[in-house]
Amino acid sequence: MSRIRLQSLLYMTLTAVLFVGGYFFLRAAYHLAEPMPFAQEIVLVVLGTLATILITALLLNKQTEVELAKEQNVKFLELKSTIYMELLNYLEGLFHQPQVTEDDVIRLQFLTHKLAISASPEVLHRYQKLLQIFAAGIGDRRLDHRERDDLHTALAELTIAIRRDLIGELDAVSTVSAQEIERRVRANNAATTAIDDRYQPV
Repeated sequence: MSRIRLQSLLYMTLTAVLFVGGYFFLRAAYHLAEPMPFAQEIVLVVLGTLATILITALLLNKQTEVELAKEQNVKFLELKSTIYMELLNYLEGLFHQPQVTEDDVIRLQFLTHKLAISASPEVLHRYQKLLQIFAAGIGDRRLDHRERDDLHTALAELTIAIRRDLIGELDAVSTVSAQEIERRVRANNAATTAIDDRYQPV
């Protein structure tokens, strides 16, 4: 149980104990003040005020907890987005280089550790597939045309998983189905691969 939930539970328990104790005290005071109607009205006002304070405090406490959870989710989503974009930018840089260097491999290792912190299980699975293709293709420290095509195919699957992780909830309520979105991503990758093929020597 989180620290915030424990504090919230403790706060509500103490408040409930205080309210119940105060209720019985004021109830006894109400009966003692029965010969004096004006005093009874004061007791009722105090009891009503305490009830209002309790309800307001509980609502504010719940609202604060929800807002904190929402803020944490936003920050975590920002962290994910930053790491995912860093990975994509890194892979883009590799494709522009004539040779894979030791520094490139070291940076890839640290990106792998960063992904381990925040990536979804599906993203980690797709990333592992991409790493397998990458490892098999850099035996000569270069990526030839076929190896780049294979990496692009694996990268398309990885971006589908990343999209599902970041905005899957939005896609779920979209007028376009998740399956159609995935089909379009794969089709776009195939189209850009075909364009790239035109620039390769025969």
